[in-house]
Amino acid sequence: MSDGVETFVHPTALVEEGAELGAGCHVGPFCHVGPDARLGARVVLKSHVVIAGDTSIGEDSVIFPFACIGEVPQDLKFKGERTRLVIGARNRIREHVTMNTGTAGGGGETRVGDDGLFMAGCHVAHDVQVGNRVIVVNNAALAGHCVLEDDVIIGGLSGVHQWVRIGQGAIIGAVTMVTNDVIPYGLVQAPRGGLDGLNLVGLKRRGVPRADITALRAAFQMLAQGEGAFQDRARRLGDETESDYVRQIVEFVTSASDRSFLTPGEG
Repeated sequence: MSDGVETFVHPTALVEEGAELGAGCHVGPFCHVGPDARLGARVVLKSHVVIAGDTSIGEDSVIFPFACIGEVPQDLKFKGERTRLVIGARNRIREHVTMNTGTAGGGGETRVGDDGLFMAGCHVAHDVQVGNRVIVVNNAALAGHCVLEDDVIIGGLSGVHQWVRIGQGAIIGAVTMVTNDVIPYGLVQAPRGGLDGLNLVGLKRRGVPRADITALRAAFQMLAQGEGAFQDRARRLGDETESDYVRQIVEFVTSASDRSFLTPGEG
């Protein structure tokens, strides 16, 4: 019981001493909630869900059967150090999803934002940083240390290489391997992940003004066909544009990264 709102734990579930359950949580049959887990208000664990490690889950999130959340990293460098998994509010985490805690070498924390949808069988590895409103489709995998900004969509059966950054609003097609950074609002498809345009459908759905979409199209053409190195083209864009969306791409390309970039025409 908490704040006068009933919290339900099925008789077959195991909630270890030390775990914290918020008001109105529902822990279904055969779930296991570890001693360092913290569930926010109205979190629902359907059945056969494992919550392990130092893991916090935000309010109104729903986790479906056989998901394993907060287990130790799949990283041979991990030596049992104390690390965390922090999941935001209103996430939907479907069947057989796995999300791991961080590693000392990666900052010690895996973080997932709010309002995400993680479809059946997908994987979020150690030290990954996921923004808000992200969708990861069935059986896609995010390797260690990846960064996904807000509104990213990862297609089914796709893989994102460790340390890759994917900018806001980008979309990755199904059965795609992404090995380099993806600019905001980019469209990536093909087996080895070529930057094939912009996520125009996503931009229109978000209500981005026509003038900004036109500016983004022109910017993409300059990145594809302009003179000089990719980052030099991006810097010139920053000097010429008045669109905040284009400036976002410029800032993404010119910021520090451990990977190179997918550029137009690759793949």
